[in-house]
Amino acid sequence: MYRKTEAHIDLGAIRSNFALACSLAPHSKCIAVIKANAYGHGMLRVAEAMQDVAKAFAVATIEEALELRNAGINNALLVLQGVTTSTACKVAASNNLSLVVHSPEQIESLIEARVSPKVWLKIDSGMHRLGLAPGDVANACKRLDAGGIKVQVACTHFACADALDSDATRQQLQSFNAATAGLGLPRSAANSAAVLGWPESHADWIRPGYMLYGSSPFRVDVEAARKLQAAMTLQSEIIAIRTVPAGDSVGYGARWTAERPSIIGTVAIGYADGYPRHAPNGTPTQVNGRPAPLAGTVSMDAITIDLTEHADAAIGDRVELWGPDIAVNEVAAAAGTIGYQLLSGVSSRVPRIYS
Repeated sequence: MYRKTEAHIDLGAIRSNFALACSLAPHSKCIAVIKANAYGHGMLRVAEAMQDVAKAFAVATIEEALELRNAGINNALLVLQGVTTSTACKVAASNNLSLVVHSPEQIESLIEARVSPKVWLKIDSGMHRLGLAPGDVANACKRLDAGGIKVQVACTHFACADALDSDATRQQLQSFNAATAGLGLPRSAANSAAVLGWPESHADWIRPGYMLYGSSPFRVDVEAARKLQAAMTLQSEIIAIRTVPAGDSVGYGARWTAERPSIIGTVAIGYADGYPRHAPNGTPTQVNGRPAPLAGTVSMDAITIDLTEHADAAIGDRVELWGPDIAVNEVAAAAGTIGYQLLSGVSSRVPRIYS
């Protein structure tokens, strides 16, 4: 590798975060969510590192599941969006995939396919994105049973679990519990935020995703989340240094203007690598362990940072964009987005270096 823009992935941290999730819900089974290329961390490498400890993995699409199967991952696999055609149902069954079913149309596709894949039945408890209406759950179970398809787990998804002061999660949990009462099915509701902050939601299966990669889903301090270990360090290097007189501007649109004679460093990372295009002036970076704020518009392949307080900075110095010292959530908040987007958006031209 000739360019020093890299994402260093600590697989041990991911395993530790998974162990934390399991310890918080000791009476639940734990399915590790590794969709979206394991939130940017590398789905295959994460699965390989976790296959001895995770009972199951969850992905978003059948394509992701087949990539894992083709790579020799034999753990139980759950496809969270399910499938929409009978052909896809047959592929799922032949590859021993579990499918989330969230609509009557999916149920009919399963029955038409004349196969019996494993099924998780999704219930819309109030998020109103995917899922069967609570009043339709009993009939859906009967329809699947008549087609020879057994429901393994009833599941739902929370809209506001990251807001501990909101009553929405409690209301959704009540709706979900009422809809599944008497069905005799194992249940799953808890995402990362619910694992960390809503123990009453843990039920039979928990589904940690974001927390596995070391970031808190909360905007406030939560004690359990303090134990998370950042798994990705996105870093690059300074490739140019120049002095800018007071009153001169830097970068596209002249968005940053020097208020004093300043030293500007150019760093080999940009929005084509996944660094947020709309990160404003002052977004934190670190050079040699010390702050060096963003100064100017993010370009496709480069950013500029203020090195005025770094008299000893040199070309080739390491720059941390996020990682153990700068939380990805802090960068995301500055850029008006969320850490989920930044992690999953690190592009394929950034090499992943595993340890």
